[in-house]
Amino acid sequence: MPELPEVESLAGFLDGRIRGLRVERCELAAFAALKTFDPPHGSLVGRTGVGCSRRGKFLCLDFDGLFLVVHLARGGWLRWYDSIPAGRAKLGKGPLALRLGFEPAEELGHSPGFDLTEAGTEKRLALWVVDRPEAVAPLAALGPDPLDPTFDAGALGRLLAGETGTLKTALTRQSLVAGVGNAYSDEALHQARLSPYKPAGRLTGEEVARLHGALVGLLSEAVDRSAGHVASELKGDKKRAMRVHGRTGEACPTCGDVIREVSFSSKSMQYCAGCQTGGKPLADRRFSRLLK
Repeated sequence: MPELPEVESLAGFLDGRIRGLRVERCELAAFAALKTFDPPHGSLVGRTGVGCSRRGKFLCLDFDGLFLVVHLARGGWLRWYDSIPAGRAKLGKGPLALRLGFEPAEELGHSPGFDLTEAGTEKRLALWVVDRPEAVAPLAALGPDPLDPTFDAGALGRLLAGETGTLKTALTRQSLVAGVGNAYSDEALHQARLSPYKPAGRLTGEEVARLHGALVGLLSEAVDRSAGHVASELKGDKKRAMRVHGRTGEACPTCGDVIREVSFSSKSMQYCAGCQTGGKPLADRRFSRLLK
């Protein structure tokens, strides 16, 4: 799933490419992905790209004050074309959700554009066409961004103080902290040496400081590392940087213990018992209620 660093890099990638380009095509291929009907998605045609920014895991593409807001969900991605395919996107069950093409730029001599696609059977990629990003309800409900300068250890501690669930649940709930998903929460908890099952509201001040440092440090490093990468390179970069997430069965790079996995629904989390739980493996049955 694209998380804060990948979406930040995608936003920067798009921001440098759509500015000044006039939309020529906006073709919907997955009807269920579009969550708004007024204004219609075709209203983007004829508008000029102003820029792209990130809010949590949302991409906000500005076209002369009309916004295309995108949430890539678990299996979504963006494919950029320097010369977009001529064929029109058609409603269907394939991976394509939306195709957006621009008029040829004078200096390019061809028509650039991008496809929004979604792999897998869980179709959760979501699109909104709105006059302001805050009109998108889940975006408006986002918690603070962990890379905001005001998000210090004290702010994290106050957020967690009222939580009754686990740390894993708290870190991945977007209304509490925006932009963190399954992978970077695994990484932060490992680096902070905290069990994902630890009650979020029972951390000591020292544990909050460790978690804050791990979370902000990991996200900042990932953003810096992925800066300048083209969209097609970001997934591989993220996977290579993971120390525990997606590393089931490998040796922990910190203590050498085996990386273990807990599965729940269609997802899984990875952790090191030696670093995080005093050597005690976590039971799958305890995780069934963690992420809702």
